[in-house]
Amino acid sequence: MSLTALGELLKNIPQSQHPDLLVGINTADDAGVFRLTEEIALIQTVDFFTPVVDDPYTYGQIAAANSLSDVYAMGGRPITALNIVGFHPKILPMSVLEEILTGGFDKTEEAGAVIVGGHTILDEELKYGLSVAGVIHPNKIVTNAGAQPGDMLVLTKPLGTGIISTAIKSGKALGELADRANQVMTSLNKTASEVMQEIGVNACTDITGFGLLGHSYEMAAASKVGMKFWASKIPFFKEIIPLITEGFVPGGTHNNRAYLEDKVEILHSLSAENTTVLFDAQTSGGLLISVQEDKVDNLTRELKKRGLDIVAIIGEVVAEHPAILKVYT
Repeated sequence: MSLTALGELLKNIPQSQHPDLLVGINTADDAGVFRLTEEIALIQTVDFFTPVVDDPYTYGQIAAANSLSDVYAMGGRPITALNIVGFHPKILPMSVLEEILTGGFDKTEEAGAVIVGGHTILDEELKYGLSVAGVIHPNKIVTNAGAQPGDMLVLTKPLGTGIISTAIKSGKALGELADRANQVMTSLNKTASEVMQEIGVNACTDITGFGLLGHSYEMAAASKVGMKFWASKIPFFKEIIPLITEGFVPGGTHNNRAYLEDKVEILHSLSAENTTVLFDAQTSGGLLISVQEDKVDNLTRELKKRGLDIVAIIGEVVAEHPAILKVYT
């Protein structure tokens, strides 16, 4: 669903009110948070989608990593998960579902969480994902509403997986590029989450279907700040530029661009292809972290020390032009 349609819909939906509801839907955060005790809060999230790759096991891993990411974006630790499946045995063999669920199980185990069950419906269009529960101390929650002027913006994974997945689904043989994209999409944001909690940051979101600029806008709007980005610093798969030229751009990317038309200013000269990358609808993308300038070097150094090779400082938070994103070359 596009950001525009979703935003209009949510205006008409009642919002729960409770003294222990610490994070609800009003800030468009990655998950909800409910206080259980003075030292434990429950994080809840859910996500599922249709296949983005051909291999069932890899698809299961990607879908699970994507679902778990919402807990990591808030600085939490996932503890349990439920499988969510749309599948029809008359369309695909049961062995496909077995591989998908095994992929999801293995990735959840890697996260240190436990699959406790799930729910399956007959659906001619294959779908898979997880409902995830996590825990966090109520005083250590990282939301997308805490970005402060002067913060630096750090991205932990490259962009372009939406375009790559679209090319794969269209039958384009990508070989080594597809393998690298799969490695990125199956990688958990666990380490990045743990490091940002150790360093101490102001805000975070994970980059998924609304793209870098869509999720950045949500953070800027919730935090009542503006943001500046340096396009030349933003990591992405360089091989996707010809794919964009060939038309392998997902519908979600076009929707993101349409919604953000009056919220993003592209300054200086940026090619149409490079601009498209910034709106690309990601699957299981990295974390976008807003951190004080005097902490950013420690954050990036520690992330790289723990194996995150593609970590970049891509922008800054400003007091000017709140809820407006400006992109420089």
